[in-house]
Amino acid sequence: MPHTPSGVVDADVVVVGAGPAGSATATHLARRGLDVALLEKTTFPREKVCGDGLTPRATRQLIRLGIDTSTEAGWLHNRGLRIYGGGGQPFHLDWPDLADFPPYGLVRPRSDFDDLLARNAVAAGATLYEQANVVEPVLDARSDRIVGVRCKDGREFRAPLVVAADGNSTRLSVAMGIAKRDDRPMGVAVRTYYTSPRSDDDYLESWLELWDGPPGSSNLLPGYGWIFGMGDGTSNVGLGILNTSSAFGHTDYKALLKAWLDTTPEEWGYRDENMTAPVRGAALPMGFNRQPHYSRGLLLVGDSGGMVNPFNGEGIAYAMEAGEYAADAMTDAHRRGVGTPQAERALQGYPTRLKAELGGYYRLGGIFVKLIGDPRVMRLCTRYGLPRRTLMRFTLKLLANLTDAREGDVMDKVINQLSRLAPAA
Repeated sequence: MPHTPSGVVDADVVVVGAGPAGSATATHLARRGLDVALLEKTTFPREKVCGDGLTPRATRQLIRLGIDTSTEAGWLHNRGLRIYGGGGQPFHLDWPDLADFPPYGLVRPRSDFDDLLARNAVAAGATLYEQANVVEPVLDARSDRIVGVRCKDGREFRAPLVVAADGNSTRLSVAMGIAKRDDRPMGVAVRTYYTSPRSDDDYLESWLELWDGPPGSSNLLPGYGWIFGMGDGTSNVGLGILNTSSAFGHTDYKALLKAWLDTTPEEWGYRDENMTAPVRGAALPMGFNRQPHYSRGLLLVGDSGGMVNPFNGEGIAYAMEAGEYAADAMTDAHRRGVGTPQAERALQGYPTRLKAELGGYYRLGGIFVKLIGDPRVMRLCTRYGLPRRTLMRFTLKLLANLTDAREGDVMDKVINQLSRLAPAA
């Protein structure tokens, strides 16, 4: 990667942010022969607030990136979802057996996961620059297109195309005038870790009803909870609240987490004395809440473009998928000559593809979060839906977006048709 005499680094593409979105984008670009500068504002390994659980959809993208997802490589596999709700025994649902997706999910801490993906991008040919804290775009005075970025320490990285993979706050997108849409769903999640005998668990665990005392005879709390065994003697435990809930923005999330966990059996270990990390929170930008995903040489990937699934709060799978779509569009644009009308058509293909693949499904998700924002609806769903295995299998496929595109069963065809008929988000 050339350095000009002024200290500016030139590349074919600058990717800002080395989380799953940025590292996946950089990997696919480098494999297609482009010169990629991957910028990370901190140094690896570093923490991120996350549930650490991955569905088969995310697993598929890791395999496409060439990541070894075996247990021998340090991954904890899971076989499905255990659901608590409705006052009865937990309900177990295995991941569906599909042609388009592997039959297992994964668990891995984000501090290790993000480091692994960044090193994978480097192995593919990208150049990683850590402690590169981007503060502003560099614009071409004539075209007003982005042609690079400037870091806090004065370094500049120049390229005809730039990727904003810098998370929900996405200072780069904001500086380029791409505003957040308030008509799209938003969530907030908090999580921490506890030492627990439930650490080795081959199911991800979801709690659809949270109570501040004995279940069924106390106050129902807003939101949903999760417990994911990490396989290292600890569990990742957290909860999320959607902005369709009246409690959004008016809740002490740490107290809410404690109130719920105090109702779980003491022998599980989810008490303050077993907590191994502070309670930390993060925003969940959903349903394409920042658009356009391509403008004036800048492509938005992952949380910067609001790509979290409204149905289940999953963001990593879609960040990595979008990274591959963006890499396809940028590679095509480079072949056509960036700056030409032909290249612009290729780049506009990126948001078009996103809407075609996910827009209708995300619109359905927006309707879903409005419904479950009413606790009465959530109570009815858990009470009357959980005992019905066929309905729950359908719900799992819908919420996790796990269907076969062509030769699927009746459930797959219904979900796929609903997504096609819904207007794009």
